[in-house]
Amino acid sequence: MTKDNFKDAHYAVANQCNIKPFFIVIFGATGDLTSRKLIPALFSLYQQKLLSPQCRIIAFARRPYGDESFRDYLFELMREYGIFNDENAQYWPDFAKIISYHQSSFDDPEGYKSLASKLHLSQQNQVCADVLYYLSTQPSQFGTIVENIKAAKLNHPICSAGWNRVIIEKPFGHDLETAKSLNAELTSVFDENQIYRIDHYLGKETVQNLLVLRFANAIFEPLWNNKYVDHIQIKVHESLGVGTRGALYDQQGALKDIVQNHIMHLLSLIAMEPPNSLEADAVRDAKVNLLKCIRKGDVGPDHLIAGQYSESEVNGQKIPAYRDENGVKADSATETYVALKLLIDNWRWEGVPFYIRTGKCMPARLTEVSVYFKSIPRVLYNKADQMANNCLTIQVQPDEGINLRFQVKTPGSPAKIVPADLNFNYSESFGGKSPDAYERLLLDAAAGDATLFTRSDEVLAAWRFIDPLVQGLKLLTAENIAKYPAGSWGPEPARDLIENDGRKWR
Repeated sequence: MTKDNFKDAHYAVANQCNIKPFFIVIFGATGDLTSRKLIPALFSLYQQKLLSPQCRIIAFARRPYGDESFRDYLFELMREYGIFNDENAQYWPDFAKIISYHQSSFDDPEGYKSLASKLHLSQQNQVCADVLYYLSTQPSQFGTIVENIKAAKLNHPICSAGWNRVIIEKPFGHDLETAKSLNAELTSVFDENQIYRIDHYLGKETVQNLLVLRFANAIFEPLWNNKYVDHIQIKVHESLGVGTRGALYDQQGALKDIVQNHIMHLLSLIAMEPPNSLEADAVRDAKVNLLKCIRKGDVGPDHLIAGQYSESEVNGQKIPAYRDENGVKADSATETYVALKLLIDNWRWEGVPFYIRTGKCMPARLTEVSVYFKSIPRVLYNKADQMANNCLTIQVQPDEGINLRFQVKTPGSPAKIVPADLNFNYSESFGGKSPDAYERLLLDAAAGDATLFTRSDEVLAAWRFIDPLVQGLKLLTAENIAKYPAGSWGPEPARDLIENDGRKWR
């Protein structure tokens, strides 16, 4: 399959759904997310002719730009980020014409009234009838924005044949109660089927491929249970520290920042029961049912280890301790690392532990899911307990692919057995880099396909598991939280968490 054919297949949703021209109104359009992710994704869709020239992008923010000055601002940022190349730069002038700037603060009703006038005028000119609102802002501003949308009567289609949808970015609340409040705010203005909660992890090719790997291959699904699986590891490693996010991160920590969303998505997809169909609600029902089966967690050396990175030198560069980062409290006990053992109480996974690990300032950036199969009986090979378990690893980033480890005999030896690997790599097989997650997710939202977006009950189910753990970690102090040198694999107790069960981190 060539790269072009791969892209044609990847974006078949655009052709199958016959996506009409639509408005996308980006609230908080001068923020980092818009320039780094949203505009590059929309620009890529445009040059692939998956975004119609009749579409309109309205940037809603309070900074004093006009249409041309905002386009120039985006152009300079896109050039700085290395988005342009010899192939795509020619598309920018035409793409820029569909971008306009709408200056207003989020709490000014007049700004929404003038936005309504702009949308209705365009509809009368038969340019667009459908509107996608993208809330690229802090969650604290969601309520203000949606209430003003409602007051301006923009939460309903501007014509009978159109649709209105809203995309919101994580975090979806800071705990169970704030998640409930946020859902109440949103559903007082939009119906649940209009709300698209986005997590870019679900747009990654390998995450989407989890369902195909499990349910389209007869060799895997019969083994996907406690009869054959010994344990499963889910790891999200980050090589960098908190950077400029110190003040924000210090209010969250690793449990809220990574486990509650990214890792819960990976866990539910790898462990859920087969859905009745591939329709959005069937897949999301299966995910929610799985999350409800997770046994209530506990904070302790047998269940959860929290850590915080300390000063160290990595590749000749001095890395400051977490508490020395800008914006972080000097006595902070916020965890930058979590190792977690959890169990799922259902028929399929009874007795199979899931080991989770995530942390900042680790030796490498890596996200992967590893399924370890049980050891063979010690009958034919008496040293079977010394052999590496068969392991299927799904690599999400940085190199998307799948690896299967199995045993082989070395040439010339009577019975020397060593592990070998079968590898599948997306870039090698299909050529080039996989499309960006935001490209797929924006197309899906425009097509009305909510499969890769999070439903409210899934958000609440994840928080019901995470909340008690967060409360337990509040007992930690700056003195007793485990430390690990920046650039290491985490604190020593995290190794004991898995090795005390006779297993090892991959």
